Amino acid sequence: MIPLALVTGFLGSGKTTLLKQLARRHRDRRIVYLVNEFSARDVDAALLEREAERVVSIAGGSIFCRCRTTEFIEHLRTLPSRFGGLDAVVVEASGIADPSSAGTLLRETRLDGVYRLSDVVVVVDPGTFPKLLRTLSSVRAQVQAASRALINKTDLHPPALVEQVEAAIRGLNPGVAITRTIHCAVEMDLFAADGAVVPQGRRAVDTSPRFICFNVPVPHELDLERLREAVSTVQDGIHRIKGFARSAGRCVRVDYSASGWQLEEAAGDVPPTLVFIMRGPCPDDARRLVHDVRSGCFGLDPRAGRAAAQIGDGLEAR
Repeated sequence: MIPLALVTGFLGSGKTTLLKQLARRHRDRRIVYLVNEFSARDVDAALLEREAERVVSIAGGSIFCRCRTTEFIEHLRTLPSRFGGLDAVVVEASGIADPSSAGTLLRETRLDGVYRLSDVVVVVDPGTFPKLLRTLSSVRAQVQAASRALINKTDLHPPALVEQVEAAIRGLNPGVAITRTIHCAVEMDLFAADGAVVPQGRRAVDTSPRFICFNVPVPHELDLERLREAVSTVQDGIHRIKGFARSAGRCVRVDYSASGWQLEEAAGDVPPTLVFIMRGPCPDDARRLVHDVRSGCFGLDPRAGRAAAQIGDGLEAR
């Protein structure tokens, strides 16, 4: 059977970083990376395609809720014939996904005769985990379903906090293997063993109302420093910002989470679009910020931003 490894973890924890490292390490193996994105625009798959040949995207919801389960199952059914001679499949679940039904889904669709669940990895950001554990049942479920936990970004947080997070993970899942990482750098084989916990829960009916997503085209140039200052005033309402924008004449990959900002130069052929994943119901100040980005209020020329804001139209969640 084909080994299938599942990677979970909240928004911004480092899942795509882990997949990029796996892709570099296993260039000689025929692995399909199936990337699930909560937003309608799949930024993570576009990033991973630079490292891996076989990337499949499922965007616009969670593969473990009914909104995207059918599409997920169809992909799993067809991957062996589409790519042929597969060595393994890696599934990156959406950051808000509850993976409790993974084993049930494979069994009920008889795909457990095609795939064996070889590993379930949860990636944890110590900076957000304690609060998320109190507020989001899906984060708890991600830890409980895991056979392996990576406590990532340990260089950004004090040792006492990392110890606290490790103890909390142990309390939820005493048998989980825990590794502390920086940039998800870890040597591990996700495909060799059959040691994965096989979650046997029910599928969610729909995505959580605790989240709302905006896909914002950014045709104008952004002043990234002004945007960072504005986000700092409403950061409790924003879980994640990611995508691409033009700033100072160059294309920049933008990635914001509770751990901070990552900005790096990117290829110039990607559409300039930012994805905002917000706390729902969306706070008014956070919604206004998204509208201002769309309208050009954070342009490099403030006068252009004011003019654009006067003609800015309404904002739709996607």
